Amino acid sequence: MKIIIMLTSLLILVTACNSNQPVSKADTLSAKKVNGIQYTCPMHPAVVSSKPGTCPKCGMELVEKDDSK
Repeated sequence: MKIIIMLTSLLILVTACNSNQPVSKADTLSAKKVNGIQYTCPMHPAVVSSKPGTCPKCGMELVEKDDSK
């Protein structure tokens, strides 16, 4: 009986850990270009927003992204 309970628990654990659901990102991390202007954090370039604000990771002010590079 203990083996059945342990195997069932192991099966549930493996099934729960193996979910392939995509992780949704915040709008600031996957913003689309709106009017050609994007704002980014100087310390975290992966944080991108379509409007000015603050970085959700560090709180720094977002600056206009330079696309000339």
